[in-house]
Amino acid sequence: DEGDYREKLTQILLANGIKSLTVARMEVPCCGGLVFAARKALEASGLQIPLRVVTIAIDGEILQEE
Repeated sequence: DEGDYREKLTQILLANGIKSLTVARMEVPCCGGLVFAARKALEASGLQIPLRVVTIAIDGEILQEE
């Protein structure tokens, strides 16, 4: 959808003692914004925690894990 979630995600990361972050996204291009927002939120928070990205195919198969 049309929203910038970076600020909201940054606040969630800072306020909740998050120790790692996993983004599950579909292979379609529009889901790339989720990964971008997560990376920017981590950067803005200053936290040094692991970020894992799992890309899922339309049929449900896991295509890639970063």
